[in-house]
Amino acid sequence: MTPVMIASSVQAESSLHLSYPPDNHETFADRIFIIGTANPNQPVVINGESIYRSPAGHFAPSVPLEIGENVIDVQVGDRRVQRRVIRLSRTPNFPEDGFGFAEGSLAPAVDITRQVGELVCFSALAPGADFNASVSLGGRQIPLLPETNGSELPGNAAVLTGENQPQTAMATRYEGCHRFETTGRLGQPVFELRRGDRRLRETASGAVEIRPAPVSPLSVARIINREAISRTGPGTSYSRLTPIPEGVQAAITGSEGDWLRLDYGVWVHRGEVEVQEAGQPPQGVIRSISSRQQGDRTEIRFPLNRRVPPQVQQEGRRFRLILHNTTAQTDLIAFNANPAIRSMTWQQLEGDRVEYTFEMTSPQQWGYDLRYDNTTLVLSLRHPPEINPSQPLSGTTIFIDPGHGGPEDFGATSPTGIREKEPALTVSLLLRDELERRGARVVLSRETDIDVGLRERMDMIQKAEPTLALSIHYNALPDSGDAENTAGIGTFWYHPQAEELAIFLYRHLVEDLNRPEYGVFWANFALTRPQIAPSVLLELGFMINPDEYEWIMDEQEQQRLAVSLAQGIEAWLAQQP
Repeated sequence: MTPVMIASSVQAESSLHLSYPPDNHETFADRIFIIGTANPNQPVVINGESIYRSPAGHFAPSVPLEIGENVIDVQVGDRRVQRRVIRLSRTPNFPEDGFGFAEGSLAPAVDITRQVGELVCFSALAPGADFNASVSLGGRQIPLLPETNGSELPGNAAVLTGENQPQTAMATRYEGCHRFETTGRLGQPVFELRRGDRRLRETASGAVEIRPAPVSPLSVARIINREAISRTGPGTSYSRLTPIPEGVQAAITGSEGDWLRLDYGVWVHRGEVEVQEAGQPPQGVIRSISSRQQGDRTEIRFPLNRRVPPQVQQEGRRFRLILHNTTAQTDLIAFNANPAIRSMTWQQLEGDRVEYTFEMTSPQQWGYDLRYDNTTLVLSLRHPPEINPSQPLSGTTIFIDPGHGGPEDFGATSPTGIREKEPALTVSLLLRDELERRGARVVLSRETDIDVGLRERMDMIQKAEPTLALSIHYNALPDSGDAENTAGIGTFWYHPQAEELAIFLYRHLVEDLNRPEYGVFWANFALTRPQIAPSVLLELGFMINPDEYEWIMDEQEQQRLAVSLAQGIEAWLAQQP
């Protein structure tokens, strides 16, 4: 038996598990954290330096990266593991002699359409500000001027690591715009760069077409999905706006690659619409409006002659509904005395917009639904729940979404290889038990380790129509983050009706459990976007932090967390008028 015992002892002393990064990982970050665990009694050396570890032996130090291939060497006892990390360069790729445009920088890079008289803009990157540049298109030569004070913005996720400030641009952007007064397909712009006697020409990959201002027949987009995502610009990096319901029509005023600009200023993906010809721009007319109480909500019906694009704004007690491409012919409104809505006013705005403002009796809004019934737009505003001061959760429905799950959607990784989906489910089930014990009805998106898509989870919330919806998660960071020193509770909200709940639960958990503060964030996440109820996403700690991970996996602390969350929800409901 002795040899076996010796072998087991040696294996334990030299045990080493690396969770992140994977081998041949590629990143733009100038550093990366190394997540893993090893025998706590054995020192761990990374690239020749001893590192800090938690009492259980977990570690997550950051190491610097050079451009190109980096070899990360991790050693404990006689065990050694290496990971190769490739740091990619953000510097634009210029010709070796420094004379030329950056590869892939000529814009437009995709085909675009604009209306006659509208600004069409061109841009390209060059190594410095001492060039002469221009672009030729449609018989015009348009000068391109250097932007000498320009900066580069990092991605949205940079705010999670406090690195979201503009950075010095790595190249000079040359820009110029022109209003074309003739219509037609102008072709691909030809860019020219000059310095002294040297001259270089390069053709952009995108072509430009100028169309007349709307005349018959004109191109109209009709939404063919249940709802289409509308954005502030032509791409998924642009911010979302109010979704556009199925069947809504709007004139197309421009395009850029696979994206279409609609007449009220939003962009939609070509795959979500059917393009038709129409004799005139789609315009709606609205006359009388009526309302009625339907159980726990007030339903307001807006009879229209066609489906028009709606836009929603919430602010404190106010709920605003804007109907685009609509003209009011309203002389009479049936709006009965209502316990949840103090008043309703409307006004016709410039640009064929009608705005309806509802002043709620409660400072807390509880959710809404917006749908079309044929061509009648139906807005349902939910009333405050009836709360029993001695048992605030009695009669409520709480939706709990344990984040991630299934064979592929693991979530954040931990030093030991356990994934976020596991503690998220454990704590969600404990929270369910606590809430039910206090009188709530609980609906879960999953009760086992199964895959549930984001759209499916959102639909579950819409169907359940809960009092509140909570999505339970544990956190990670981008590669440039400090995994070793970043910890704490974070909450995320999207609709203003969820802001107060997100702040309250954040403060409650931090103070009640004596946890570090990570912060409260406005976030355009799938599980913060449901509007039928105040919906909040909670990040209850960092899986990648060596010390906090031990707290996350402690069974007694998991129970304490579930109790504290239930108490926080109960306390927030109890303070509502």
